[in-house]
Amino acid sequence: MLYCNSLVKYQRKVTKEVKVGITAIGGENPIRIQSMTTTDTMDVEATVAQSIRMIEAGSELVRITAPSKKEAEELQKIKDALANQGYNTPLVADIHFTPNAAEIAARIVEKVRVNPGNYADKKKFEEIVYTDETYNEELRRIEEKFTPLVLICKEEGAAMRIGTNHGSLSDRIMSRYGDTPLGMVESALEFLRICRKHDYHEIVLSMKASNTLIMVQAYRLLVSKMEEEGMNYPLHLGVTEAGDGEDGRIKSAVGIGSLLEDGLGDTIRVSLTEEPEYELPVAKKLAERYKQRIGHREIPTVDNYPIDPFNFKRRQSMQVGNIGDHHVPVVFGDLSHLDQISPASFFGCGYSYSIPLDKWNLRDQAVDYIYVGDHQLDFEIPGTLGIIQKMDKWKKNPAKERHYPIADWPQREELFECKSQMQFLYFSLDHQNIDEIQAIKGIEKPLVLVLSTSNAHAMPEIRRVFVELLNNEIDVPVIVKFNYNSLDSESFQLYAATDFGGLLVDGLGDGVWVDAHTSASLQMITSTAFGILQASRSRISKTEYISCPSCGRTLFDLQETTAKIRAVTSHLKGVKIGIMGCIVNGPGEMADAHYGYVGTGPGKITLYKEKEVVKRNVPEAEAVEELINLIKENGDWVEVVESTY
Repeated sequence: MLYCNSLVKYQRKVTKEVKVGITAIGGENPIRIQSMTTTDTMDVEATVAQSIRMIEAGSELVRITAPSKKEAEELQKIKDALANQGYNTPLVADIHFTPNAAEIAARIVEKVRVNPGNYADKKKFEEIVYTDETYNEELRRIEEKFTPLVLICKEEGAAMRIGTNHGSLSDRIMSRYGDTPLGMVESALEFLRICRKHDYHEIVLSMKASNTLIMVQAYRLLVSKMEEEGMNYPLHLGVTEAGDGEDGRIKSAVGIGSLLEDGLGDTIRVSLTEEPEYELPVAKKLAERYKQRIGHREIPTVDNYPIDPFNFKRRQSMQVGNIGDHHVPVVFGDLSHLDQISPASFFGCGYSYSIPLDKWNLRDQAVDYIYVGDHQLDFEIPGTLGIIQKMDKWKKNPAKERHYPIADWPQREELFECKSQMQFLYFSLDHQNIDEIQAIKGIEKPLVLVLSTSNAHAMPEIRRVFVELLNNEIDVPVIVKFNYNSLDSESFQLYAATDFGGLLVDGLGDGVWVDAHTSASLQMITSTAFGILQASRSRISKTEYISCPSCGRTLFDLQETTAKIRAVTSHLKGVKIGIMGCIVNGPGEMADAHYGYVGTGPGKITLYKEKEVVKRNVPEAEAVEELINLIKENGDWVEVVESTY
């Protein structure tokens, strides 16, 4: 049932090497990075210029949409123009709905991407009842339609990516397997088995979703299924419709990074609603982190793995205050490094103090606890906030309201003597053996464990401690703490999203504590912590935008439109809005979003309520206002109100 070589030792999973022109994916090759053009494929000059910018930014493959035969034929001009300027980076044709375009492209470019959800099927959101016989008839129909492309790719030496998208699973797959990771995997395997029947193996596979939990589970399940059938094709990793800015980077890192941590992934594409050349430095930072990972400190082996990697289940923990049990994960701020702490110091943690009103104002992203170390506070704190002090400092004023002690592991007996409503205790494999954790089994104290590590392979080591807790039925709530020193702000966000996200996607952790004051501002640290929780579906603190990265199929300016929609809806906490450039994934992703804004023609927008069309062909100039009206009509609109205490 396992999906990687080791849960405790970093080791790339070796896959079959697939040649894509001058580039090879999988095998012993490094993790390849790539992106996709956003220009109209018929505009050869613009597409070539953008491809060059991507290549010079590090793109090792360039993907170009080919929505019809005419765009597929235009790929030859693009390829020739690049060659004339000295660029031989492999090109990938992106195909949806049009097998004839794929067959043309396969004779021109080095790789073709097909989506099994729409290559031979159309999505109508119909529920169909199949017998085994009628389902096998459908598979024979698909084989008849798909085989010509397989044979052309084999003849031409072209590679293929079979790329499943969660948002465009066919009605056939949805009816048989549901809207599940298993459905995604089976969708790809049906096409893969046709390739293997014809002895064609130059294949890369992907399992993309906007929901990071589904994405991670689908990739893991795909690897497990391939193992069962003796296959080891390379993986293309990506979170689709991740969005832009900080949100897009964090969401991508939660999904992609969680898999990279376990040695999965041979090529990655970070899908941002930005210019494609901006995606590549992000992908590069995610991939290059693992060059230094081999040789990390040894982590105790796992004899019994109690976590189901294919189905999400949050670890059950007892309740201590507002931590653990049914509570969403809490967020810690850290001010211990400051020389002095005043009410103004709390601003970066989501709190601001109004002197005239003598009130604290709270933002939606306000931390739940602040660690102050050796400091003593001489002012009233917000009523929703807890303060954590080193135990020795806490003992000087133990009756102070909502102040709690924290101690190192060797001080635990002294900590247990403290008469406090909550007690925090550090545990780290930097200093402790794994079996020492059993010392708190059955402890009847309001105890919260804080797990930290300096191991280069940090996330798996923390996960290993969770395994020990689960196997020994120790249900204390756990705060996970990671430290990030002297990183640029983007690297900090990517690394933190990878480390915390890799645990949260498996339901591990009752809180996050990010110590990164040498890498980012306190405000960025706070927004990153909440962003990771949102991206992992652990705690919702803001509007979520499921926004595609744009391509040659896009029917409006995605970046400008996303900015407009964000400007007027960013206060709608918990509302999910899908912003799609075209209908490839639009209707499918609307099933996961509350509202959808989808390009359906030049200057025309179709609005969705979940997967149902509400208004068709709305003029683009009116569409944002109509979206607001739709949200209001359904009772999800709220006015901006700042909480006070």
